[in-house]
Amino acid sequence: MRRNPRRAKLFASAAIFVGVILGSLLLAWDRGWMFDAKPAFASEAISGRASVIDGDTLEIHGQRIRLHGIDAPESAQTCKDDRGGSHRCGQRAALALSNKIGERPVACAPRGTDRYQRIIAVCHLGGEDLNAWLVSVGWAIAYRRFSTDYVSHEDAAREAKRGLWAGTFTPPEEWRRAQGSSAPSSASDQKSGCLIKGNISSKGERIYHVPGGDFYDQTRIDPLKGERMFCSEAEARAAGWRRSKR
Repeated sequence: MRRNPRRAKLFASAAIFVGVILGSLLLAWDRGWMFDAKPAFASEAISGRASVIDGDTLEIHGQRIRLHGIDAPESAQTCKDDRGGSHRCGQRAALALSNKIGERPVACAPRGTDRYQRIIAVCHLGGEDLNAWLVSVGWAIAYRRFSTDYVSHEDAAREAKRGLWAGTFTPPEEWRRAQGSSAPSSASDQKSGCLIKGNISSKGERIYHVPGGDFYDQTRIDPLKGERMFCSEAEARAAGWRRSKR
């Protein structure tokens, strides 16, 4: 039987093509690019007026945003100043961030989500990286366990003794571990004299209640929902809460 050279050439080309495809599929399987590979997090930028929840957490359009790569002291956390006196460093970090932002719009680029379903993001005010700014002024530290993006900013703040570095403090993660929680404790807030209750309604409205108010006693604070205690009405308003009408 006479062999057709043209047909043999076509068969050879097809075999090479199939081999390349199979090889690519095997390589993808081996490197985890298919099937079991986790899809990359993808989301549009979030922008708008921001409310400060604490020193490293914002809320924009009802979306809770945790600032990527940094860790600020918790609301109930206290630190020591250069004279050994105690101050509410968590409150000061939140106020510093709130004063920096004011009423200007913030734009955040998502990086993923954390276990509390908060969006992890790098946020900018104008063209300035807010994450970097907060570490640079010493009111947050680089969260090395998750990122080294802001280590140089922390080094500069430490060298200049800015913010937390002017005195002594417990790293926020260690403080949370000592409290037995990853969130601020409303009980410890109350013991320290911070008695204003910041509640979030079912509609997402942030309302604070002062002692003696109609709903004060029945209001319960859940830190995992973003609710918190405040030491003054000024602090509550700066963080985006309004006073209860009753």
